[in-house]
Amino acid sequence: MSSLFLTDLTSSFRLSISLFYFHPASLLKFRILKFLSKLIMVKYKEVAISEFFEKNSHLLGFDNPVKALMTVIKEAVDNSLDACEEADILPDIIVKIKNIKENIFQIIVEDNGPGIEEKYVKQVFGKLLFGSKFKSLGEAGMQSRGQQGIGISASILYAQLTTGEPALIESKVKNKMHYSCKLIIDTSKNIPVIIDEKKLETIKEHGTKITLKLKGVYRKVKGPEDFLKYVAIANPHAQITFFGPDGSKKVFKRVVNKLPKKPKKVKPHPHGVELGTLIKMLSQTKSRTLQAFLINDFSKVGNTGAKEICSLAKLNLQTRPNAINREQASKLLAAMQQVKLQRPPTDCLSPIGEENIIKGLSKEYPADFVAACTRPVAVYRAIPFQVEVGLVYSKELPTDKQINLIRFANKVPLFYQQSECGTYKAVVKTSWKRYGLQQSAGSLPIGPVVLAIHVASVWVPFISEGKQAIAPYPEIVKEIKLALLELGRKLQRYISAEQKKYARVRKIKLYEKYSTEVATSLAELTGKNKDDIMALLKREIAKRGEGL
Repeated sequence: MSSLFLTDLTSSFRLSISLFYFHPASLLKFRILKFLSKLIMVKYKEVAISEFFEKNSHLLGFDNPVKALMTVIKEAVDNSLDACEEADILPDIIVKIKNIKENIFQIIVEDNGPGIEEKYVKQVFGKLLFGSKFKSLGEAGMQSRGQQGIGISASILYAQLTTGEPALIESKVKNKMHYSCKLIIDTSKNIPVIIDEKKLETIKEHGTKITLKLKGVYRKVKGPEDFLKYVAIANPHAQITFFGPDGSKKVFKRVVNKLPKKPKKVKPHPHGVELGTLIKMLSQTKSRTLQAFLINDFSKVGNTGAKEICSLAKLNLQTRPNAINREQASKLLAAMQQVKLQRPPTDCLSPIGEENIIKGLSKEYPADFVAACTRPVAVYRAIPFQVEVGLVYSKELPTDKQINLIRFANKVPLFYQQSECGTYKAVVKTSWKRYGLQQSAGSLPIGPVVLAIHVASVWVPFISEGKQAIAPYPEIVKEIKLALLELGRKLQRYISAEQKKYARVRKIKLYEKYSTEVATSLAELTGKNKDDIMALLKREIAKRGEGL
């Protein structure tokens, strides 16, 4: 096997792995490359992606029964929210967990979305890397909860592996019959296998329902109920009803009756593209000339910019894109990153919004003080992102424990790897003592505070394949800190005002406590009537207590 072949093969696979949308240092890329390289050196063998994840399910969040249960619920709820929003439907989601036997649970997630056409049901739920979310960096992208087209089918695969039970999928599209099927995934071919299917009439207008039986461990604290609570905070336009395995019911009510702004698709920006992605784009473009390719396949590149890039790279404007070799592509990339261009467009993002953050937090936490900050859109590696932070201060929360930090990426709660997350690093690097909270070096502050941090982006840079922590890019950490400083100042003003108010109340109580003795002494000294003096003192105390 020639070294050139291995180089090209590794390069090509790196291109395909870029489809996973993870941080460049993702362990997933490394592990798949390592896995495939072993196969290549032994035999040329075709391996289905589902077979790979069958043997490496921990790569997608199924590394232990606690996380597995949470991951299944997360993936199903993400799908439901995305489907409803894309169809302009206010989400109404039902999540049920039933304990079948020890550590075996039935998970049911039902929504009022548009439903899925019968011909697509098998592929959506029974084939990994199928769906509208599965895009490479060379394609137009936009902010979405999922980025890979792996999640829900991986959940079905996990359930299949741990219990041997098929998934039950039910879908109702408006004006069509209710469709139901049981399926499993053939991991050797990455294809769905239908065990049973049927159509029937139903009164439900539209929606999707998935039922899975899987091995897992249910936790009351930091478990599915808390996860759904956080989902409701970031998505106050959704109503979520949760039925726990103990028969309990919790409704996270909708407090916003307006759908969030839809993000628009955005083409990649020249300043953020990498060589592998560029080579792939050149080979797949429909544009017939290099000039047209630069204008049509990238954002913020016009005729002038395209000419300047080609001139700097010493390439002909009329060159066919697929005729450009690796060396020319490298020169083209260098020129693209040198030429001054407008910043990437920002309408590809859909923030929660300050008002909605306040409403979301206020409905789930008792709040003496609540504030939010949505930062302007910023850019890292030419990829637009936006930071939002919400803060709740409440005397009903513990005063001697670390604050409750809630992290979100594209409106999805992040439950694990907190200390490795860029959001956490931004919080601990902020000096909270000046804002009225206690804090030890390198730790979260202590006080009755809930802090919610949301990072929205077309491509959230997660540190690993589990998508539970955001990479601490300097630009992202800086934006988070700026938002924290703004809310910190507001919190400090509130705490300072409360302390002054408390001091005034103490004074008033002292005045009231000793007013009778003061009135008696003054009456003896001045010879005035004690009742008149007492009335005068009460008026003065009431005057000083105004506004308390």
